[in-house]
Amino acid sequence: MAIPDYQSLMLPILKLAADGKEYRYRDAVETLAEIFQLTEEDRNTLLPSGNQAVFDNRVGWAKTYLKQAGLLEIPRRGYFRITEKGRELLKENPPYINVKLLKRYPEFQKFQRRKRAKAEEKKAPATAQAESPDDLLADAYRELRTDLELRLLEQVKEVSPAFFERLVIDLLVKMGYGGSREDAGRAIGRSGDEGIDGIIDEDKLGLDVVYIQAKRWESTVGRPEIQKFAGALQGQRSRKGVFLTTSGFSKEAREYASLIESRIVLIDGERLSRLMVDYNVGVSTVGVYEIKKIDMDYFTDE
Repeated sequence: MAIPDYQSLMLPILKLAADGKEYRYRDAVETLAEIFQLTEEDRNTLLPSGNQAVFDNRVGWAKTYLKQAGLLEIPRRGYFRITEKGRELLKENPPYINVKLLKRYPEFQKFQRRKRAKAEEKKAPATAQAESPDDLLADAYRELRTDLELRLLEQVKEVSPAFFERLVIDLLVKMGYGGSREDAGRAIGRSGDEGIDGIIDEDKLGLDVVYIQAKRWESTVGRPEIQKFAGALQGQRSRKGVFLTTSGFSKEAREYASLIESRIVLIDGERLSRLMVDYNVGVSTVGVYEIKKIDMDYFTDE
């Protein structure tokens, strides 16, 4: 049997989770491979990058789309289970589940709008001519990157506050702040001051410090929160702070941060996930595609 595409895997995944139990992702991959009677050759077929099996990759995408539609949820890392909305869909006994069907759900529509908006932001201005193969490759990369950032942010929103704190440490250290991770780990969360979650060195020599506020929120961060943070900085005679959140900032909050004397950098959920990808925090490289061109110097007669 040919390796099924990711849309063909959506209904089997949902049916597998129909009993309401938590399913380990890796176990689900094995079970689905048996359901589709895949051979060892099928299972060992790799993406062009050579670093991931095609079937595993497609199962991952199917699970992601079901989650974005609210049909599956992630109770803990590496596991998934069906939601009430997923049970209701199965009661309809659909012959298949695909992207067209998922569009009935507002959550999935919102996911697609975010995906399109982020892709358009990164896409170069369109030209009158048809896209070249290089353009198509760049578009494909942007789409993969956009999907990754959106899924990464969803994952970050599900972690515990303590894990989020460690995530912030890892990101800031990767960005060059805090010296060693051990130093940063000791600094974070030690201030005990209202409106401050942690302190980290601005550089590896510790010549100055940056105060941190990290909020794993769904609601928008407003001006009062930024005012409280600014007041806490003033109490420490500091003029530098970073406010990170998994949600976003109101217009008033951004305006206030831009007008005050203290330098407060606001990092919302979108920027947070972008930085995590840029600095390889919470992500791993699946593969590297080498783009080669003809070496004209080689063909030049001396």
